[in-house]
Amino acid sequence: MAGIDWLILSLYIVFVVGIGFALKSSMKTSTDFFLAGRAIPAWVCGLAFISANLGAQEVIGMGASGAKYGIATSHFYWVGAIPAMVFVGIFMMPFYYGSRARSVPEYLRLRFDEKTRGLNAISFAIMTVFSSGISMYAIAKLVQTLHVLDGPFQRFGISSSRIFDFAILISAVIVLAYTFLGGLSSAIYNEVVQFFLIVAGFLPLTWIGLKNVGGWTGLKARLDPSFTHSWVGLGHAHTNRLGVEWFGLVMGLGFVLSFGYWCTDFLVVQRAMAAKSMSAARRTPLIGAVPKMLFPALVILPGLIAIALPTQPAVPNANLAVMAQPQGQGIIPYKVDANSGKPALDKDGKPQLDYDLAVPNMLLHYFPPGMLGLGLTALLASFMSGMAGNVTAFNTVWTYDIYQSYIRPNATDEHYLWMGRVATVFGITFSIAAAYMANRFNNIMDMLQLVFAFVNAPLFATFLLGMFWKRATGHGAFSGLLSGTAAAAVHHGLTLPAGAAAGIKGGWLGLGLVHTYPSEMAQNFWTAIYAWTTCFLVTIFVSLLTRAPEEGKLVGLVYSLTARPEEEPLAWYARPAPLAIIVLSATVLLNIIFW
Repeated sequence: MAGIDWLILSLYIVFVVGIGFALKSSMKTSTDFFLAGRAIPAWVCGLAFISANLGAQEVIGMGASGAKYGIATSHFYWVGAIPAMVFVGIFMMPFYYGSRARSVPEYLRLRFDEKTRGLNAISFAIMTVFSSGISMYAIAKLVQTLHVLDGPFQRFGISSSRIFDFAILISAVIVLAYTFLGGLSSAIYNEVVQFFLIVAGFLPLTWIGLKNVGGWTGLKARLDPSFTHSWVGLGHAHTNRLGVEWFGLVMGLGFVLSFGYWCTDFLVVQRAMAAKSMSAARRTPLIGAVPKMLFPALVILPGLIAIALPTQPAVPNANLAVMAQPQGQGIIPYKVDANSGKPALDKDGKPQLDYDLAVPNMLLHYFPPGMLGLGLTALLASFMSGMAGNVTAFNTVWTYDIYQSYIRPNATDEHYLWMGRVATVFGITFSIAAAYMANRFNNIMDMLQLVFAFVNAPLFATFLLGMFWKRATGHGAFSGLLSGTAAAAVHHGLTLPAGAAAGIKGGWLGLGLVHTYPSEMAQNFWTAIYAWTTCFLVTIFVSLLTRAPEEGKLVGLVYSLTARPEEEPLAWYARPAPLAIIVLSATVLLNIIFW
């Protein structure tokens, strides 16, 4: 990195921390800190809605998945995001916003009971820690790959092996600074800035890379056809790179995982709940869906280009740090075993590609000084947005749904504001530990979807029944959540992806394998399906055996007992329903184009 690169990066860090300082004086109540005073405009919430999701798992993970699974990764957007974003905006936000619940677990208390809320609050808090840790891991991996700190560490006599640890610590301190000071407002406004930085940094990367390989036609000519068709080959799990057939894709990703994430994950729902009105809250995910459907061009295509480029010789080169990595495929090196320094092998003795380095190596390959600083800043912006989103969701759920409910239920609002800041500190501390677990995967998206399969998949079944079936009971919801999570654990413990050894990737029950999946992602999809189905059926069964809730207490919480929300006087295309139709039509068109 040249001086201009360091300047761009430094200005960004000063700016994001400065936003926290600027907003500190307005954090007078816990509502200000945790919900931004419910006063944020719809377009700001919409960009923050997708930017909070646009973390390391999006930029690094989707680039890695593009290199590993091909253009079929676009299903995480056109099948696994847009329909669910439309659904939460049209059908679910009226319940979240209208109930005045401060969090998703609190809605569960209003609809069901305290034990259901407590179970979800604990599982969600654990999930946010893991997700934030993944972002920290990605930052550290990026800094280590770029070798930007090698010189300073050598001058101080510190081993370069400590760069990974140092990068995790620095990223934690930066996010801690602005979330501790400005709460959710600071995170939201930083996420909007980070959204535009990501576009500015990755649009030229995709444009230059695609032009270099001869456009989309040239890219297709360099790759096996399985890389460049999104639906062809989904008739059978073994005929496509994703390793999952169409039913597993549509049901596992398109329904269970996507609706489970976008409709129930407080990380993103919190952004809509901060909107200034009901209409603004409903439009928030719909506004976010417009740029979301175009993001495959920014985050998936770089991975495809990285794997399509000529494989570099494994010879160190001062002008291209990627060349110092073990030879792999394209500009993606093999994953290095930390103990031996040699390529890591799977259980079949085959070297594993380090797909997480696809996007960082693209930056090194194409960007000159100045542009490299912008690209690196865009990456760091994505990591920061992911970390901050998870941290603000964690401190809200911890304070309102765990601390206030079970530890100090009658404290002052000032005390809860203080506890929110304390929760920010220990939430980031736990995330640091989770960052080291992410090092066991060669694609962080695989790890993230596994976490979602355990937490969000059964939760979506609970919400679906709770919002649209007035007979669902608290005992049924609680039993369903426990059973769904247990089903996910059993399925994961009895199955393995191809080439993986028993352990964190599955097969850990030691009872013999029931099935081996072609890929880790296929295993994740089916883990989610088993979790959702079990929760759905158990909730219905137990609800029918227990006393029905009083209908009077369900007004505003169940679809059939809730009046349709009034519309603001907006142009026809800006109203939720027409906007949803436009978004869905465009998504269908994109699926047809890349069939």
